[in-house]
Amino acid sequence: MSKIMRSTIFDVPSSLRITFGGPMVFLSRTAHNVRAPRIKYPLWYLQRERAKDDQQLTGDNRAFVKEAVHDKFGMPAVIHGISTYDVRSPLSEDSVECTNVEWNPKLQRTGLIARKLGNYPMWLNNGKSVLTTLLQVIDNHVIKYIPPDEFNPPRKPYSCPNHKKQLGCLLVGAESADPQYFTKQYCGLFYREGMMPKKYLGRFMVSPEAALQPGTPLLASHFRPGDFIDVRGKTIDRGFQGVMKRHGFHGMPATHGVTKSHRRGGNVGHGGEKGRIFPGTKMPGHMGNRYRLHKGAEILRINHKYNVIWIKGIASPGETNSIVYLYDTILPLRKHKSPPPFPTSKVLDNDQLIDSYKEDVYKFTEQTITYEEDK
Repeated sequence: MSKIMRSTIFDVPSSLRITFGGPMVFLSRTAHNVRAPRIKYPLWYLQRERAKDDQQLTGDNRAFVKEAVHDKFGMPAVIHGISTYDVRSPLSEDSVECTNVEWNPKLQRTGLIARKLGNYPMWLNNGKSVLTTLLQVIDNHVIKYIPPDEFNPPRKPYSCPNHKKQLGCLLVGAESADPQYFTKQYCGLFYREGMMPKKYLGRFMVSPEAALQPGTPLLASHFRPGDFIDVRGKTIDRGFQGVMKRHGFHGMPATHGVTKSHRRGGNVGHGGEKGRIFPGTKMPGHMGNRYRLHKGAEILRINHKYNVIWIKGIASPGETNSIVYLYDTILPLRKHKSPPPFPTSKVLDNDQLIDSYKEDVYKFTEQTITYEEDK
């Protein structure tokens, strides 16, 4: 029976066979507004975690491994309130910094990687209370600099592909960690500079005049009180939410004939030739877990001992202990009016400078200010 079926289906006479002389065409459901898929591991970010392997090491072997790590990278220490290693990274011999370059508004500096600590109230000299967000710069170091002619990202901008060819790429790492928990390829990014592997990496587009030497530490004094910065972070993951929580809809009335539609979104369609759902219609869906940018946040206070920055407002994205990225603001009316530390601030040995405030912010070291109620 199988031979009969095989001869019936596949042994077709040549006179009945159909051939196509043109090129093969594969139809697929595509949309013109769908972006290309993301590459999982770009060229500048290698695979970080490795599979955990219980090597059955004895206590003496574990002590020897820790001793070898401490001999190369230094002993564990707490620097600026962060648990790290007491290592002074030797700067690269081939310097990439441009000397004797004055700052101008067209130059673009690097940014910082910080951890969101929470919210805290501050007071102005006129007695007004303002809420602030605390951001701690966690052990930032420059890892690598890629010149503009060598920087070739896997994903290029759609609108203006030649816009960023004038900028270089500065790779910054934050929060040192034990190299035993990372892959060999990932640790190779840091061994050349004599640094511990970093838990977090950030890529910042900088002008060639603002390039920094690999191994340069970045502190909170990179910014100044009164400056405006942009904070980029991932919002809190709220899960699947309705239109009232996701988009702020008012909802239907509680009575007057409304039945089981108190929190629904209502009509979303049209009639006639427009009988369809328009793109962008506000509907229920996943809320949060997206990268968002808070622009124009004002810095009110900086603690140089623990590298903590107080920014005005509580609108910065992310939950407590999440990682955020700080940039110079792109808002034209809030850019620097005076030259900032360029390309970055220098490490100061002056321990007396602990806090720096904006002019109109009340300092806790001053005398108490009392205000009488208006009668």
